[in-house]
Amino acid sequence: MNQIISILAITSILSCVLVTLSFWLPQMTPDSEKLSPYECGFDPLGSARLPFSMRFFLVAILFLLFDLEIALLLPLPWGDQLPDTTQTFFWAMSILILLTLGLVYEWIQGGLEWAE
Repeated sequence: MNQIISILAITSILSCVLVTLSFWLPQMTPDSEKLSPYECGFDPLGSARLPFSMRFFLVAILFLLFDLEIALLLPLPWGDQLPDTTQTFFWAMSILILLTLGLVYEWIQGGLEWAE
């Protein structure tokens, strides 16, 4: 019990010291560039009706798809304890093949080229 209290005290003191140091140590010299809002590389002071590239959305969707792929394939190592491991392997490979074919299709169509 004494060891747990000492560990909690040390971590609390250390975190408080680091938080106060992080407020005192940085050099705060804001200029107009640092104070201006910046979002996605667009000028926030211009018109809100300017067209923008859909490639931002393409990158986000590709990230979500491959993130979802990892989430779907995460329980795969525990699938070898099932009675029929070939079915687990079949579904995992079908997900990977489907996503790979979609990526190849986007690549061939030129959807991954950032510069037009």
